[in-house]
Amino acid sequence: QVQLVESGGGLVQAGGSLRLSCAASGLIFSAHDLGWFRQAPGKEREFVARVSRDGATTDYTDSVKGRFTISRDNAKNTVYLQMNDLKPEDTAVYYCARDRFYRSTNPSNYANWGQGTQVTVSS
Repeated sequence: QVQLVESGGGLVQAGGSLRLSCAASGLIFSAHDLGWFRQAPGKEREFVARVSRDGATTDYTDSVKGRFTISRDNAKNTVYLQMNDLKPEDTAVYYCARDRFYRSTNPSNYANWGQGTQVTVSS
């Protein structure tokens, strides 16, 4: 079955960097757009970034533009989220998922959610 497994989270000081990875199996990886979402305690899951199946098109939520970069390596079945200049408000569990529609930012349009990886940014 389709499985997405996130890794790379951790505790970092404000201004620091982390790179998240999401390894996929059980699907033709290069045939699917993929996205990153995050959920902070007491808040709804929110869109962070997405990348097209060929990596040519990316979208970001405004709060991470210029700081986060989404990319993918189809040879490794892995999507990445490079996060720079992290802020305390970036603290959340980060999830990757498969986009079932075209350029969607709505989490209800995504499937095959991973278990998430915790990112904590201290001030």
